[in-house]
Amino acid sequence: MRRRTRKFFGAVFILVFVIIYALVTMALAQGRLQDADKIWQNLYYVVAGLGWILPLMPVIKWMEKPDPEDA
Repeated sequence: MRRRTRKFFGAVFILVFVIIYALVTMALAQGRLQDADKIWQNLYYVVAGLGWILPLMPVIKWMEKPDPEDA
C-alpha cells in the first residue's frame, strides 16, 4: 500500500476513533464524575484528554512508513 493511501485510511480511522473516544469519555464523566471532588474531576480530564494519544501511536507510525520502492 502506498504512503498516500495509508495516510488517507489512517486519517479516517483517527477521525472516527477520536469522535467515539470523545463521546465515551464525556458519557463517563457525566455519569460518574458529577458528585466527585474537583481534584478527581481534574485528574480524570487530564488523563482522558491525553489518553487518546497512546492508542493512536501505532497508526501514526504505520501511516509514516516509507513506500517500499523509496527504501
